[in-house]
Amino acid sequence: MTQPATGSPGARMNIGEVLDRLRPDFPGVTIPKIRFLEDKGLIKPERTPAGYRKFTHADVERLRYILTMQRDHYLPLKVIGEHLDAIDRGLEPPPIDSVVPTVPQVALAADGLPSAGSFARQDNIRLSRKELVKIAEIDEGLLDQLEQFGLIVPRVGTGHYDTDALVIARTARELSEFGFEPRHLRAFKTAADREVGLVEQVVAPQKRGRDTAAKARAEETVSEIAALSVRLHATLVKAGLRSV
Repeated sequence: MTQPATGSPGARMNIGEVLDRLRPDFPGVTIPKIRFLEDKGLIKPERTPAGYRKFTHADVERLRYILTMQRDHYLPLKVIGEHLDAIDRGLEPPPIDSVVPTVPQVALAADGLPSAGSFARQDNIRLSRKELVKIAEIDEGLLDQLEQFGLIVPRVGTGHYDTDALVIARTARELSEFGFEPRHLRAFKTAADREVGLVEQVVAPQKRGRDTAAKARAEETVSEIAALSVRLHATLVKAGLRSV
């Protein structure tokens, strides 16, 4: 029997082909992420006798719906699962926006704070020391001090710098205009290290899991907790500054 074309509704795709379809709109999607969603029961791809996953066009659209609800509406997987269950039973999923009176959206806005997705960002940017200094608009002396106090660390084995190093360097430069020196920023590093330690304690049991979705589950948990931690920290600072 002739196999249907990949673009037809009845086509069966492997997980690599599914990634090719999703990545233009969701660059951060990975194979562990898809396996994690399967482990949660949100998607149920077919399995060949050899155990390989085969996805239909409907499976891809289901993944697209899940990823959109996470990225654009920050819905937890439990709620997304309820939406999918409604769709599976021929019902319309509940509206995203609340239909009851609420406080103004501006009062609940995150003020541009990072989302969980931003913590899951992965990039391959590698900057030389010279490039970092030039792009961040800092001098060698400031970079030396930032490294001295552990605020910036080049990648192990390469000596290159990533996006995080660039953001830290630029932020340090902007703070220097208000009189902050790298030695003053050690308190931020200490606070960040404590938050990282708390997150690591929470995800440690998940990292010990042996199933294929354990890594993706731990990564998702880290991203969500990190975003909430930064939101709480920033809001507490904002609240404290009201009396200054």
